[in-house]
Amino acid sequence: MNIEKVKILADTIRDNISKVIIGKEEVIDIVLVSLFCQGHVLLEDVPGLGKTVLAKCLSKSINCDFKRIQFTPDLLPSDLTGLSIYNQKENDFFFREGPLFTNIVLADEINRATPRTQSALLECMEEQQITVEGQTRKLGQPFFVIATQNPLETQGTFPLPEAQMDRFFVRLSIGYPNHEESVAILNRFESEQPLNDLQSVVRENDIIDIQNSMSMVKVSDDLKNYIIDLVEETRKNSKLALGLSPRGSLALMKAARAYAAIKGRDFVTPTDVKAICVPVMAHRVMLKGHALSSGTSGTIKVIEEILEKVEAPTEKEKGDF
Repeated sequence: MNIEKVKILADTIRDNISKVIIGKEEVIDIVLVSLFCQGHVLLEDVPGLGKTVLAKCLSKSINCDFKRIQFTPDLLPSDLTGLSIYNQKENDFFFREGPLFTNIVLADEINRATPRTQSALLECMEEQQITVEGQTRKLGQPFFVIATQNPLETQGTFPLPEAQMDRFFVRLSIGYPNHEESVAILNRFESEQPLNDLQSVVRENDIIDIQNSMSMVKVSDDLKNYIIDLVEETRKNSKLALGLSPRGSLALMKAARAYAAIKGRDFVTPTDVKAICVPVMAHRVMLKGHALSSGTSGTIKVIEEILEKVEAPTEKEKGDF
């Protein structure tokens, strides 16, 4: 698939989602970047801003299977992966697939499940397979997890461990709408629910083709060095106890490629790298003790400081990037 068609399909999905979600085009773009890179998204924001609605809009826009899982403290790993059940009539066991055997998974309030249950997502998010009772089963393509959590309410929750956080390609916050967007929301939802009428606009095979075409986007040696400069700065920053891993640097390059593609370019520029740095990097670093009180906003601020500190390559002509 050529890059021009990638942009057309991305615009089509974005426009379809915008029939329900007002504004937030940049958030939608980053979600599409993650999907096109075979990554996963963590939506972290206060209740009522449209996290679940955004996930449902994406799933309805693509003609593929969708499952929603409401995470609770009593949820077990087998409730996600499935388990073998004895069939008395056949005198044998058969495997009943769990909700993870789908294309798009909405893990609602993921931090309300215990670490034991959260760990059931590790293998499927990284390797797109599930191992139960010694047998490995491949998941369908595409496979995409959108998880949500409320960063303010901590009672009865279990913070995601670093290994789980690193499995998420990006972390996003939707944020409050501005005044004009708020009025538009009231008008749009005054007498109907547009989500119910949303139709699919692309096929699952289109998404697979897009994912396979991301390698066509060129990344220059200068930009690769720029990405590594940013990554190395996180490892020696005095405010950070944990810097980006090699998986994080690969995610940064992949995200920059996909961001360039949805903008209609087959080459990456420094602007693309800067646009996706915070969503890709901020949740993969850990603040030192004296800075922990600043929480999520603290890691974002550190990444923004690193972007200002590290010099980007000079913008060049197409083909140099």
